[in-house]
Amino acid sequence: MATKRVVVTGASSGIGAATVRRFREQGWAVVGVARRADRLAELKAETGADVFTADLTRQADVDALRDYLAESGPVHALVNNAGGAMGLDSVEDSRTEDWAWMFEINVLAVKRVTSALLPLLRDGIRMDGGCADIVTVTSIAGHVAYLGGGGYNAAKFAAHALMEVLRLELNGEPIRVIEVAPGMVQTEEFGLVRFRGDAEKAAAAYANVPNPLTAEDIAETIVSSVERPAHVNLDLIVIKPVAQAAPTRIARGPLTPKD
Repeated sequence: MATKRVVVTGASSGIGAATVRRFREQGWAVVGVARRADRLAELKAETGADVFTADLTRQADVDALRDYLAESGPVHALVNNAGGAMGLDSVEDSRTEDWAWMFEINVLAVKRVTSALLPLLRDGIRMDGGCADIVTVTSIAGHVAYLGGGGYNAAKFAAHALMEVLRLELNGEPIRVIEVAPGMVQTEEFGLVRFRGDAEKAAAAYANVPNPLTAEDIAETIVSSVERPAHVNLDLIVIKPVAQAAPTRIARGPLTPKD
């Protein structure tokens, strides 16, 4: 059987980079997509993955990605991982431009890339059989609201709805739509972006939390969901550390049985 190819967005760091590594370990051909060409070059040297520099908030960049993929071989899976949060301000006090950024990267970019690559995914099915996969990394913030969530909740709820509707629209085709909704994942950049580079605030979110999830945990979940038998669709995967019962219900300190 021919080697399958997957496209992973947000591949320059965190969950995206870990997902590229995991797919490569499993023998997949991978195209990692992100804005930062230097990070992508390092990932390519490390893993042997192909890379493509693009800003997914720009339609011209997404069109260029589509054309590159169409010319370079079939596509069998797409992982929409690019995203992020900005701020923890109230709805009243938060900045509209922060909300606009969160909708652009968490919702509209997913729509742009999915629309552009769906014809290529169908071509991959026609060429190699089996099924195609569209995996989107959302968040538990797209299922449970919390104080300060405001724009991030709204964006991730929208991304969740997008996947729900897409699954309905693609019913009858051998295309699986999978949503992975992580809870607390400690990566090098998510908190720094949310808190505008304030490393102390970013670190405080994870202070004394026993074993928050890692990027590798989410990558393993993504790859294993795609590698399930073709007739099995994991519609929604919610994954949290044991220390986290809900977005704001987090145990700090050792986990111990009650007396």
